[in-house]
Amino acid sequence: MRKPLPAPDPLLRLQASITARDDRLLSWLYDHGVLTTDQIGAALFPSLDFAQRRLRRLTVLRATDRFRPNRAYGGSYPYHYVLDQLGYDHVHAQRGLGRPRRDQARRRKQSLTARPDLPHLLGGNQVFIDLAAHARTHPNTALDRWQPASAFHEPGVFYRRGGNPQMMVHGPTGLPRPDGAGVWTEHGRSVPFFLEYDTGRERLNILTEKIAKYERLVCLSNWAWPVLFHLPSAWREANLHHRVAGINLKTVIATTTAELRAALDASPADQVWQRADSSGRHRLVDLPYTDTDHDDEFPTHAVSDHEGRTA
Repeated sequence: MRKPLPAPDPLLRLQASITARDDRLLSWLYDHGVLTTDQIGAALFPSLDFAQRRLRRLTVLRATDRFRPNRAYGGSYPYHYVLDQLGYDHVHAQRGLGRPRRDQARRRKQSLTARPDLPHLLGGNQVFIDLAAHARTHPNTALDRWQPASAFHEPGVFYRRGGNPQMMVHGPTGLPRPDGAGVWTEHGRSVPFFLEYDTGRERLNILTEKIAKYERLVCLSNWAWPVLFHLPSAWREANLHHRVAGINLKTVIATTTAELRAALDASPADQVWQRADSSGRHRLVDLPYTDTDHDDEFPTHAVSDHEGRTA
């Protein structure tokens, strides 16, 4: 009698059934921590039902795991997806990294479920998800880069060869720590940008202090990306513009609101951004920037993983 074949390696089984879309999703979860069913469906799938079926399959394969926070006034939120341990193994293999910790998925899930600012993380992720969803349905557009907040936590991350050496010694208190960064492309024009996602819980002077840090970054470098402030309301937007009125800013500050976008059913790519130094609303791709090397030289540092080690 033949001996039974050994059980297939779970990672090989996962890699045999993975698709390019799955790869993109697992990479997003590795970099950005958590995404909801609705976010994943909007950005990557033709329908929510299709997304749910594929997510169930990835969960059975142990590439992803999920949790469902309870609402304060009863009921629960949609499923929130994170990487399971095999998902970490797959992403590390794809990126040429060493094997992850055996308990990395468990530790990360515990961190996210207990995270008090989880709505802020999901809200910042939503802006990029909306761009990815826009690109999926609009030819000649693309979200070419999506960097998480963790990419900017290390000292010296903004430094480029030949730049001001002071950028190597400024810690996180001296230079900005954006909630994310990206590169948006339409019809061959690409615009790099930083995102500041605001829930309205911080005092306005905290936002002006953030703008001052971006001003310091521009003064220490020879490049300047527009900074997008995504605010909750028109009232908060008007007050922020009042605070910076009359200041000669080198940084391009552009704002929009959740209220405006909901009323217009508009994407962040649409004409919803109001610059601090001009009137009217602008499309994301029309915002000016100064940086001839953004496709080649940024960032020059590796992204730190979620346990604080450099990946």
